Amino acid sequence: MAPVPELDLTDPAVTSDPFTTYGAAREQGPLAKLTGPGMPPMWVLTRHAEARAMLTDQRFALSEASYQRPDVPEHCRPYLRTMQEMEGAEHARLRRLATPAFAARRALDFRPEIEKIVARYLDALPAEGPVDLLAEFAQPLPMEVICALVGVPEPERPRWHEYGAAVVQVSGDEFATAVPGIIDSSRTLVAHPDSAMLAHLTNAGLTETEAVALVWQLVLAGQTPANFIANSVETLLAHPDQLELLRTEPELWPGAVEELMRWCGSQLLTIPRRATEDLELHGVRIREGEPVTASIAAANRDPRVFADPDRFDVRRSAGAHLGFAHGPHFCLGASFARVQAEVALTALLDRFAGLRVLEAKRVPDPGTWRLAGLTVDW
Repeated sequence: MAPVPELDLTDPAVTSDPFTTYGAAREQGPLAKLTGPGMPPMWVLTRHAEARAMLTDQRFALSEASYQRPDVPEHCRPYLRTMQEMEGAEHARLRRLATPAFAARRALDFRPEIEKIVARYLDALPAEGPVDLLAEFAQPLPMEVICALVGVPEPERPRWHEYGAAVVQVSGDEFATAVPGIIDSSRTLVAHPDSAMLAHLTNAGLTETEAVALVWQLVLAGQTPANFIANSVETLLAHPDQLELLRTEPELWPGAVEELMRWCGSQLLTIPRRATEDLELHGVRIREGEPVTASIAAANRDPRVFADPDRFDVRRSAGAHLGFAHGPHFCLGASFARVQAEVALTALLDRFAGLRVLEAKRVPDPGTWRLAGLTVDW
């Protein structure tokens, strides 16, 4: 067997062009090793089929060790253990109870509310640019959608936006205030549900702790749609021929969202699993407890699955991408994320037909493909 390629997560090639870097490792073999200062080596699957297989293999499990545990007041700690950390029967039970609340039909029913929220943010943009579209539109939008989903009263929503921004920073005094703020507010919401989603979850049989933990999970995931929307705007404006196709054939939009997720989804790696036993994986010995992840960036451009994978094509049938992961932990909110992205992108590009990027600054992050700012004009 050929030597397993090693990728240093501090290498500028990894952060500036992860698709090429992970892609080169993929063509050397299905498995690579990730290294970096202050972290143990991590194994990464680089090919589509092998990544999917790992994500459904019970020998690789998510747990509390897969996540950073923030320092929070004692009463908050039970609510931070979400179903993302669970496996087996415990996870299956919660997933079965919660999934109907996130079904595609419910996301479509909620679309008019998302359209109203998007319109409000677009109305608030200045008549003339330049403007940072990330800060003024893409970032606040998902939290406002979450507030509407779980029934946060209008007067409390600015505070939730502050909490959400602090959670993204993962440290500091604001973060220490944000976590108990979200938890305590969520406990009140769950006790007196005033939204279809929370009413369904409580009626379905989730305990108070489980329902609050699910709201916390939504807040944690809230930044992912922001990054995806910003990436999508940059991608579409960089491919004017594809944008013109969408303008002349708007029925292509649902498929285009899938292609955008394949092409510029913000998650580069899946949440690391831990091997539950000593095992052999593609000729490499993996020890119990060692972390294993999948490179979404590499799998989503695997030529074994996608023809001409390095070409952005809104006509492509890209439904096999791993942008929402795969298996038991497939993104619970995928249907809402798809609708939110489609509404945001179509409304924005219809409203500002002359939209153009002035500056797109990327964050050198080996785990996510995201912008620090997206300055546009029209």
